[in-house]
Amino acid sequence: MAALLKGAPVAKAITAELVERAQKLESLGVVPTLAIMRVGEREDDLSYERGALKRCEKVGISCRRYLLPADVSQEELLRVVAEVNEDPSIHGCLIFRPLPAHLKEDMVAAALMPKKDVDSMTSASLLSTLSGHGAGYAPCTAEAVLAILDHYGIDLDGANVVVVGRSLVIGKPVASMLLARNATVTTCHTHTRDLADVCRRADVVVAAAGHARTLGADAVRPGQTIIDVGINWDAQAKKLVGDVDFEAVEPLADAVTPVPGGVGAVTTAILARHVICAAEEACEHVVRTMQ
Repeated sequence: MAALLKGAPVAKAITAELVERAQKLESLGVVPTLAIMRVGEREDDLSYERGALKRCEKVGISCRRYLLPADVSQEELLRVVAEVNEDPSIHGCLIFRPLPAHLKEDMVAAALMPKKDVDSMTSASLLSTLSGHGAGYAPCTAEAVLAILDHYGIDLDGANVVVVGRSLVIGKPVASMLLARNATVTTCHTHTRDLADVCRRADVVVAAAGHARTLGADAVRPGQTIIDVGINWDAQAKKLVGDVDFEAVEPLADAVTPVPGGVGAVTTAILARHVICAAEEACEHVVRTMQ
């Protein structure tokens, strides 16, 4: 039976540090503020939003929600992004992705100011993550994966790590971040031959396929650590499930993150950290311009 790598203790430690920083900002007259922009009502977006709102409340971050219908026009969405850009009291912006198919996500990313991009949506932020240089923020979920591994003492130096998924939202960024920690990283995708065999050879598997229960018992062996990034709504079971078949994998692996209660809880804490950092940077900029 696998040890459960729960996100709550990790998030609690991060939150405690952020509360102090938020209080210091408040003493300077700055209220750290996050804009949450959601198009439509996807269940996984709603779940993340609920978690983000709770986390921000605990830290002392003000949230402004911009809720748009699923059929919103490109023009209207870009107008809202511009509104957020122009508001100096907003320090960070989270735009839920993927956007509906009729919207051009690259145009939205290009429109968002990089300094308010707290989830690595813009090219500037993504380049910082992939290159290891620059001032942008890493994707919150990718950073959460590393935070969990660190908290539970999973040694990455020289470890064989398989990342299942190659999206710019999680797969590629987390692979780059793992490489920066001297892990030996293999990225798998829909064209990978014998995915289960590749996964079985890893010390750590990061499942970020974006599809429910992609990895089953045949992809796992004793001694492995499984990090399940997935958040999928199972309409038949009427519950959130991961990219890993938890019931099949949990008896075999050494350690596994649950869904819910794993990576998602830490992701909201990382989001809060990025907002606090953005507010501190904005505050320092004001001080510098006054000198």
